[in-house]
Amino acid sequence: MTALKWFFSFLKKYQKRMALGLLLVTCCSLLAIVNPYISGIIVDDVIEGGAYHLVYRLVILLILTTLFRSVLRYLYLYIFESTSQKLLFDMRDNVYRRLLGEDFSFYNRNRTGDLMSRQTGDMDAIRHFVAAVIYQIYENVLLFCFALFMIFTVDWRLALCMICVLPLTALTTKKQLKAIKPAFHNVRQHFSSLNTFVQENISGNRVVKAFAKEDYEIEKFNKENDGYMEAELTSTAMWRKYVPVFEFLSSMLTFILYLVGGIMVVKGYISLGKLVTVSGYLWMLNNPLRMAGWLGNDYQRFVTSCEKIYNTIKAEPEIKEPKRPYVKKKLRGRVEFRNVNYMADGDMILHDINFKVNPGQTVGIIGATGSGKSTLVSLLCRFYDVTDGEVLIDSTNVKKYDLYSLRDNIGMAMQDVFLFSDTIEGNIAYGKPDATFEEVKQAAVIADADGFIMKMPDQYDTVVGERGVGLSGGQKQRISLARALLKDPSIVILDDTTSAVDMETESHIQDSLHSIGERTVFIIAHRISSIRDADLILVMDNGRILESGTHEQLLEKKGYYYTVFSHQYGEFDKIRAQKLQAQKLKAEQTGKVESGHGTK
Repeated sequence: MTALKWFFSFLKKYQKRMALGLLLVTCCSLLAIVNPYISGIIVDDVIEGGAYHLVYRLVILLILTTLFRSVLRYLYLYIFESTSQKLLFDMRDNVYRRLLGEDFSFYNRNRTGDLMSRQTGDMDAIRHFVAAVIYQIYENVLLFCFALFMIFTVDWRLALCMICVLPLTALTTKKQLKAIKPAFHNVRQHFSSLNTFVQENISGNRVVKAFAKEDYEIEKFNKENDGYMEAELTSTAMWRKYVPVFEFLSSMLTFILYLVGGIMVVKGYISLGKLVTVSGYLWMLNNPLRMAGWLGNDYQRFVTSCEKIYNTIKAEPEIKEPKRPYVKKKLRGRVEFRNVNYMADGDMILHDINFKVNPGQTVGIIGATGSGKSTLVSLLCRFYDVTDGEVLIDSTNVKKYDLYSLRDNIGMAMQDVFLFSDTIEGNIAYGKPDATFEEVKQAAVIADADGFIMKMPDQYDTVVGERGVGLSGGQKQRISLARALLKDPSIVILDDTTSAVDMETESHIQDSLHSIGERTVFIIAHRISSIRDADLILVMDNGRILESGTHEQLLEKKGYYYTVFSHQYGEFDKIRAQKLQAQKLKAEQTGKVESGHGTK
């Protein structure tokens, strides 16, 4: 399917409305020939012929024709504008659904600003084409043809003289369309780049301010802005080059009419009234020629936008629904990775991953940054598909599950916490919109978020900023955890979810997780304290499982895990001793003060 076929697949739904609109345009264009014809009669029959009794009838006919054309014009303008808005709604909805259906690989390849420009500037170019350009092209072709036909009925010699301009107009239009297409592609590219730059800087404004890089970012923005301006000026230069040619050709028609027509009137070949009639049709010839350049620009802008949108969404997602998906409302949570390998962009990310987890067990995953921890759990959710091997849940390959059913059974608190510009209650209930307030509150209690939420001015109705601006890292993580738990999933994935909370809070969260029933839990962490009580601990390095076992078993191996434990708990024991000493000293001081007050 081409980009234009994709566009017409949406337009097909409104073909009856478009046909009605074009019919009204046809009627309106036909009525345009009436007034010049009547003007010629007034000159020949009334002014020169003396038939003054016809004046009132002819004037009334002129007024009625003008009024009727105005009504028709209003109707077809309404039809085309309303159709364009309806079509735009359908296209935006379809593109948005396609974007939501794309997998992680798609979003790794495409920038946010580019995708936003597809839904804004490019969509508006398509709307403008449907609302105005379609009927304008059709109307101008009709006006030109009707006017030329009427001039032939007046005098064929005069018509042939005026036709000589057409080949030059067609040639100029063809050249313009060929030259303007790459220019508009360049404009859309620079617009997307500028959009991306602005989006990234607004989202990352805190980083910019933290590093005092305002001037640096302004300089970068000016470069992007200059690039977009240059692209627009280049495209503008195209119509500056061709539009004057169309103006010249339309002026040539006026010159030919009054030169040739004047000579013919003088020599008696045609009457003065007929020359007035042809002069009345002149605007019907001039206007299409003047509009040819502008309409050519609008058409190429529309084609470019169609291609940009279609090329963005035409790629099929790599993660596809099975032909006969297996739907299960509630999974048990038995997980098995069997000889799993995963490759991305030519690099092997995971190598020969094998392990089994029974329902209700907790799996801890630890390893250096970039060792493949997050990728491993992403395969479980089918954010990516394995290159070799199988990922099984309840002895069924995850590729056989209905995607919605699979992911609905998995609650995931991601490493990069994203909160919407909504209330805290709305963010927690995101995975279960019909949840009661009591359920939301219970999830927040388990995630140890209820305490700080209740201290906020509007408590659960507090609106958080975009991406959770206004909350600390630990608070965002706990809200994210509450959101994952509210779904009551069979499998819970905590991807470094407690990295920003203190150990006391982490311990409370771990105890709460153990008390909420039989769930299979995957915990990705850098701290031993987060995973030491897990039933199975996987130690990962360079995409491989380096060690596996319980906390005690791994310590006995004296390997990587033992080294990490020694480093972390050597410091931890020291800090703990210092805290205990401080608490003891504080208690003694408090006791002395109270004793002193009692003596007095």
